Amino acid sequence: MKEASHVRSAAREAVRDIDPEPFNEVVTTALETGSMAPGVLVVLSARALDSSIAIETVAERAAGTQLIYEGLRLTRRLAAEDPWESDGSDDANVAVLAADALVARGFYLLARTEAAGSAVETVRNFGRDRTCDRDERRLEADVFRLAAVAGTTVVDGHPSASYREFVADLADEGVTELPTAAELFDTATRDALSRRASAPFESADAGMRTSATDS
Repeated sequence: MKEASHVRSAAREAVRDIDPEPFNEVVTTALETGSMAPGVLVVLSARALDSSIAIETVAERAAGTQLIYEGLRLTRRLAAEDPWESDGSDDANVAVLAADALVARGFYLLARTEAAGSAVETVRNFGRDRTCDRDERRLEADVFRLAAVAGTTVVDGHPSASYREFVADLADEGVTELPTAAELFDTATRDALSRRASAPFESADAGMRTSATDS
């Protein structure tokens, strides 16, 4: 899937200047094997409203969304595995720093976009969910909602409630890891994205989970 390749390249480019080189390799490794579905959804959300938009126009937002997801996903894995119990090296500590760097760079890329508020809410929700030991799949649902905002707003649109919940449901289809973008976004799903993307206007920051009491 060419969108996935473009997103991965944009994400790599976004972290290229992180030093020192050994640490950069740790950061970049997180981008090599994971699903590019969050970033691809940014592209598809933009194209659902404007099919002619060039991927270069939305690549930075796609990379920002992908980096936030990769950083939070790495944090979740470290919390679940608790590598400090079995590993006497500094690898786990370096991985924590890499996760922070990924999220921070993702924030930087989205900071001046309409998706900035949604990015903040995504990270806040993740922190609450980890504290309360809630369903781990909520991260993917929130990141997909973020992707919907990041993509539609690049063409002066806004994701409807129907669109946001549709993409959140897509995130729940995976078991422990997101499927590849090609598997997740088949022709039928792309058509469904286009249909829902044209629903009435809503605030770009609407539709995110904000209550600590959500179940």
